[in-house]
Amino acid sequence: MMDEYARGRRDGLRLALSILEAEEAKWEALLGESRSWRTNATRLIRHKAFQVARKRVQTALNRLLPKAETELPGELASMIDRAGL
Repeated sequence: MMDEYARGRRDGLRLALSILEAEEAKWEALLGESRSWRTNATRLIRHKAFQVARKRVQTALNRLLPKAETELPGELASMIDRAGL
């Protein structure tokens, strides 16, 4: 039971990480696109917030990963690809 719970937590963190990476890429593409400095500043702040969140989730995931497991399992990677993230 504990092993399944830990695996579920790791899978959840991986999914959150992939969502944050997609959002970060979206905001990165919008940086500097507007003529308004205020809009550009807001986009820069959002992009930085996603970077910080991604780093925190990655750190939490690294703490939960067993030492031998350092990459995504194949089935989880394929689920993320099918979801379009």
